[in-house]
Amino acid sequence: MKPQRLAYMAASLVGRGKGLLAIDESIGTCNRRFASVGIDQTVENRRAYRELLITTPSLGESISGAILCDETLRQRDQHGTLLMSRLQDAGIVPGIKVDLGTVALALHPGDKITEGLDGLSVRLKEYAKLGAGFAKWRAVLRIAESAPSTASIVANAQALARYAAMCQEAGLVPIVEPEVLMDGNHTLKRCSEVTHAVLNFVFAALRIQGVAMDGMILKPNMVLTGADNPLQPTLEETTAATLECLMACVPADVAGVAFLSGGQSDQEASIRLNALNITTSDQGRCTPWPLVFSYGRALQRRALAAWNADAANVPRAQRELLLRARCNHAALTGRYTAAMEPLTSAVAA
Repeated sequence: MKPQRLAYMAASLVGRGKGLLAIDESIGTCNRRFASVGIDQTVENRRAYRELLITTPSLGESISGAILCDETLRQRDQHGTLLMSRLQDAGIVPGIKVDLGTVALALHPGDKITEGLDGLSVRLKEYAKLGAGFAKWRAVLRIAESAPSTASIVANAQALARYAAMCQEAGLVPIVEPEVLMDGNHTLKRCSEVTHAVLNFVFAALRIQGVAMDGMILKPNMVLTGADNPLQPTLEETTAATLECLMACVPADVAGVAFLSGGQSDQEASIRLNALNITTSDQGRCTPWPLVFSYGRALQRRALAAWNADAANVPRAQRELLLRARCNHAALTGRYTAAMEPLTSAVAA
C-alpha cells in the first residue's frame, strides 16, 4: 500500500468521529473472562459471542474499526458468512492483533517483553490478503519501585517500531500500544514520568525504523494514579496530566490517539475521555490529532454478562454494547453525560 493510502486508512479509523472496538482477546484471555461469569470455554461459545458483538445493529454509527484475534478473523457466523465480512458490510474496518503475548524479560524480574516478531512479515501479508486494514501490537510496562527498567522500555520500544515498519511494508496501518499499567499504588506524577519516558523511546525507535507517522495510530494509556493508591487525583488533574504528556511526546503528524481503557470501569473510561475532549475544546487547546477510544472491556463487560451464553439474551447483550459505544461516541465531542446511563443496567433487568 502506498504511503498516501496508509495515511487515508489511518485517518478513516480515527478521523470520522468514531472509535475502535477491541475484541482481540487471545483464546486464553477470552476463556478466562468466560469462566469469570460461568460460561463454558468452547470454540462455539467464542464464535457465538463474537458474532453477537459484530452483528450489533447500528454499531457502525459509533465504531470505525474492530480489532480481532486470528481465530475471529477466520470464523463464520451461524449462516456461514465470514465474521470479517459482516464487519465490512456494516462499514467497520477489520483489524488484527498480531503480537503473541508477553514473557519475562531476562535479567529484569517483573518486566515483560512482547513476542511475535519471528515470521511476522509473512503473517501480515496473509492478513492483508484476507481483508484486514490495520494491525495492533501491545507492549506492557508495569510501574513498581524499580520498574519499568530502562532495558524493558527500550526493548519494547524497539519491538513496537519493528512491528510498525513491517505493518506499513505489508500495507497495514499499525496501531502502536505501549501500555503503562494502572495496577499498583503509584502516584499521578510517577505515572506521568514513566509514560513520558516510554513514549519518547517509542517515537525515537519509530523514527529510526522509518515509520510514517501519518500512517500509524498511537494507543496509549491515560496518565492515571495507581488503582491501589487511596489518594486519587481529581478529574481535572488526570486530564491535565494526560494532555501534557501527549503534547510533549507525540509528534503532530501522528494520525490519531486512540486511548485504551486499561481496567477502568465503563463509566470512568467514558468520563475521562469526555473530559479530555471538553478540555481541548473549551480551552482552545486543539490537539494536532483526534482523541478517540479503542476500548475492550469498557465496551464489552455488560454485554458479556447480559449474554451468559444464551441465544435468547443476544438482543439484550447487543443493546448493552450499543449503549457503551454511543456513550463513548458522545465523549469524542464532549457530549457524554451521566444522563445517558440507564438507571438500572439491562444486565440486571
